[in-house]
Amino acid sequence: MLAFIIRRVLQSILVLLIVGLTAFSMFRFVGDPIDNMLGQERTTADIERLREQLGLDQAFPVQYYKFLTEAAQGNFGVSYRQGRPVAEILLERAPATLELAAVSGILAIAFGIAFGVFTAIRRNGVLANAIMSASLIGVSLPTFLIGILLIYIFSVELGWLPSFGRGETVQIGNWSTGLLTATGLKALVLPSITLGLYQMTLIMRLVRSEMLEVLRQDYIRFARARGLRDRVINFRHALKNTMVPVITVIGLQVGAIIAFAIITETVFQWPGVGLLFINAVQFVDIPVMAAYLMLISVMFVGINLIVDILYFFIDPRLRVDRAGGH
Repeated sequence: MLAFIIRRVLQSILVLLIVGLTAFSMFRFVGDPIDNMLGQERTTADIERLREQLGLDQAFPVQYYKFLTEAAQGNFGVSYRQGRPVAEILLERAPATLELAAVSGILAIAFGIAFGVFTAIRRNGVLANAIMSASLIGVSLPTFLIGILLIYIFSVELGWLPSFGRGETVQIGNWSTGLLTATGLKALVLPSITLGLYQMTLIMRLVRSEMLEVLRQDYIRFARARGLRDRVINFRHALKNTMVPVITVIGLQVGAIIAFAIITETVFQWPGVGLLFINAVQFVDIPVMAAYLMLISVMFVGINLIVDILYFFIDPRLRVDRAGGH
């Protein structure tokens, strides 16, 4: 078990190094931040002085090495646009994104599993077929279009929910939350549905297909022959074995929710790190862009590592295979 975890951690570190190198290389082609930081009256001396001050006059390997060593210490430099430490800016924006991702993830997982089990058990029912037909909306339509449709229906036409912003927030230490205010909760409804709908439909369809496959197995037929109740068969035997492959997909979808929040935050002007990244791209704010991509990479890799470890514990076949291999 320890060797398995160490191997996964080393692989994760390698992935982060490659992602960091790729991202840092791409940022060299998005533009020159000096153009946005200096006015029209700039001189060549001003350009050279600022370039030296920001370390842009150094060789690329030197810049990348300094970026990695400082990022490992939690220092992502100073924002070219705001003139503030990037870590401080991310800490201000992170609560909005994490709350949005958490609510979206909970909705996607809860409703995805529930609808998947229901449509598998009642696969010939009218309601199950209606749910499967409606799920095509979440799979087919792009996220930004779903958000615009929800804004048009519930904000413009009905006027029930706000179309942008986070609403009123409450400060608890260094954490700002909108979950404790009425306007904050109302502002969270449309973005969370928009962000979680696609993941919910994927989880639902996967759970349904795996559930149908498990229900055809011989041990399920044997359980029915023994006279076990349908509830025991469906939830204690079938669902438990269905969740083994589903956990991997759920882990990936949770990471996707955090990464793809950038689209939802742009549509709803949600003040999170996704919207911060979009603004950073417009102003060629390289430290913010690099910090954002590294943060998302760390979350993705961390979630995948946790999923691998959970998969090792849940599926006894992995332990048996590794024991036999040794």
